[in-house]
Amino acid sequence: MIEPAAGILLIAEPFLKDPNFMRTVVLLCDHQTEGSFGFVINRHYEHTLNELMNGMDELKLPVFYGGPVQMDTIHFLHQYPDEIPGGHEVQKGIYWGGDFEVAINLLQEGNIDSAGIRFFIGYSGWSDGQLSEELTQKSWLTVQANRKIVFHRDPEEIWKESLKLLGGDYEQLVNYPIDPTLN
Repeated sequence: MIEPAAGILLIAEPFLKDPNFMRTVVLLCDHQTEGSFGFVINRHYEHTLNELMNGMDELKLPVFYGGPVQMDTIHFLHQYPDEIPGGHEVQKGIYWGGDFEVAINLLQEGNIDSAGIRFFIGYSGWSDGQLSEELTQKSWLTVQANRKIVFHRDPEEIWKESLKLLGGDYEQLVNYPIDPTLN
């Protein structure tokens, strides 16, 4: 198991029943002694960016459910460090945040590809020791993140593709039913 850190994916184990995290993959953006936070990268939110924010009618971009914390905030991950100032590199080629207004203007003007930016409502957060406890309970599997997974064209496949990164017996888990008693 890889220790939690920025740039690590937390893959929900196949039988995790928590409705906030069932069959999810979370990109950890920060991990400190006082807590951790990241974004669920494979669960669409029911509204698009233009439905959540005024003045963005032409930006009918998907928004992802980042997690259950502060559901009144919008965050973003991107691949444009030279164009969007102020972002923090989470993993090679993956940046969190930066100048939101610049990002929106670049999208509106067509100067960046929307496939290289993801918007999230809310985030996933853990207090001091909480994530370590969940890892001890085997609620999460961990693997190094990469751009291909984080910006995958089909978010429905991210959980399976993340498990495949672990190789071996973990690849078999992609076909496990959510409730094995129904098998």
